[in-house]
Amino acid sequence: MTWMIYGATGYTGRLIAERALDRGQRPVLAGRDPAKLARVATPLGLPYRVFDVRAEAAAAAALADVDLVAHCAGPFSATSTPMVAACLASGTHYVDITGEIDVFESVFARHGDAVDAGVVLLPGAGFDVVPTDCLAAMVATALPGATNLDLAFQASGGISGGTVKSALEGAALGGRARVDGVLRTVPMGWRHRDVPFPSGHHRVSSLPWGDVSTAYRSTGIPNITTFTRLPGLHRLGPTATALGRAVLGRPVAQRVGKAVIGSLVGGPGSAQRARSWVEVFAEATDDAGRSVTAALIGPDTYEFTVDAVLRSVGGLLTGGTRPGAHTPSTAFGADFVRRLHGVRLIEPGRISG
Repeated sequence: MTWMIYGATGYTGRLIAERALDRGQRPVLAGRDPAKLARVATPLGLPYRVFDVRAEAAAAAALADVDLVAHCAGPFSATSTPMVAACLASGTHYVDITGEIDVFESVFARHGDAVDAGVVLLPGAGFDVVPTDCLAAMVATALPGATNLDLAFQASGGISGGTVKSALEGAALGGRARVDGVLRTVPMGWRHRDVPFPSGHHRVSSLPWGDVSTAYRSTGIPNITTFTRLPGLHRLGPTATALGRAVLGRPVAQRVGKAVIGSLVGGPGSAQRARSWVEVFAEATDDAGRSVTAALIGPDTYEFTVDAVLRSVGGLLTGGTRPGAHTPSTAFGADFVRRLHGVRLIEPGRISG
């Protein structure tokens, strides 16, 4: 079977290509810049194709003989919709590494089209949102009837330019949460809580994360808040966060910010990735006050993403996942995260309360 990495010249796309080759796979590399593609593909001895995903007819033609595309060219707010359309037209499975809430919503809206086309659409097959989604499904199974879900993470290590650009777009939209089954805009840092991570208790603050979209579809829990450990965020008041959102929402701020990011931010090297780690925590509660928790420790977020994408590719190419738009846990089961390298799971605890 033939599969493709689109966005192979980006930081994460290149890592996936290199690791795929290490595992004996030979994906087709793709993107819109022929010179950059040649510099990546030629040393690896991999074939490549040049096309702009935003030219949907050309993209569908380029995917005509491709069984699956791993889409790594962000910001996904600009590239996901045309790539999904091209995949539906060509009958190609779609995997991406987005963490953008509105992108998840857009992909899930194509569920019926994917079923009709016999195609699997799997957004968020990397660190966003594999570990959080799988833990969410585990605690939801352990506590049927849960009405609230809190998901939190903390991570060390560096970050790539593409991720920072996506974060810049997200910051302009403000906070997001799932409230009574509906996506709501809320202030950044609207909730704070202490989380018993495996390494110890830490204060975390709410922020918009993909699970307010994905975990709702994986679990049906109507109230979902996502958190991370960002020192100082819990000290910002609503005026400061509203001002930041207003500034970042201006087109000129987005253009200048992304230009600066593109010139200054690369990505963590292999030594830094080897020293880095991530911790994830999930807690489901019900209206009776009962709760159940689970947690995990894993490798660097980029190492996590590379392994998760390659295992997602393998899982979809071997069949077994029904057509339609999926989250990682609906595609492969909540135990999918157990199969990733370097992950240590702390099983869902007994129900308390």
